[in-house]
Amino acid sequence: MSPKHHRAQALQAAFPYTIPILTGFVFLGIAYGYYMTAEGFHALYPIMISLTVYAGSMEFVTVGLLKEAFDPLRVLMLTLMINARHLFYGVAMLDKYRAVGRKKFFLIYGMADETFSVNCAAEIPPGVDKGWFMLWVTVLDYCYWQVGTMVGAALGSVVRINTEGLSFVLTALFVVLFLEQWRKEKTHHSALLGLGATLACLLIFGNQNFIIPAMLVILAGLTLLRKPLAKEGESL
Repeated sequence: MSPKHHRAQALQAAFPYTIPILTGFVFLGIAYGYYMTAEGFHALYPIMISLTVYAGSMEFVTVGLLKEAFDPLRVLMLTLMINARHLFYGVAMLDKYRAVGRKKFFLIYGMADETFSVNCAAEIPPGVDKGWFMLWVTVLDYCYWQVGTMVGAALGSVVRINTEGLSFVLTALFVVLFLEQWRKEKTHHSALLGLGATLACLLIFGNQNFIIPAMLVILAGLTLLRKPLAKEGESL
């Protein structure tokens, strides 16, 4: 089987997994591109930031940062706080990315929340190259976001519309991904651990500071329970 056929086969297998992300990313990208141009920036700003930064939440925050006095230390700390969850994503994907060759560079760069969810939980069909499957998921998600941003930037340059409520698309997308993972699992111990840890940390630390403590608790819990969960067939 030729390398070209391997790539095409992996693309065919990966695309259906990204369809829900297509909807969410295009709408959110449009909201971001429109929002930044509505704030007075040229359409090239959201497009270039989206191409290079590729961190949805941080891209929205960047709009305000670019309008304030330059404070690199504050920007660094804010970026680390907002995207600290990617540290845990990286740890979780070490084994999956170990033997994919040069593909890992873009896999690491393009690891969005939704991309991580798909690549971590997807059941790759037999005979499909794992590295190419994960790369196509990453590339497709990246392209969806860029397309949405470009459309939003172009739209914001010529018209003014009310985009209130579009950010809920991302929340709805996470709910769908969670329910899909729940449906596939034979038992739900890891999901219940995640829900319980998140709720407890939310009550203890508040809604502004609960994410990192919750991830630490989840990571510790999954590490301690890795063997029993693996025996029960749950995916970590």
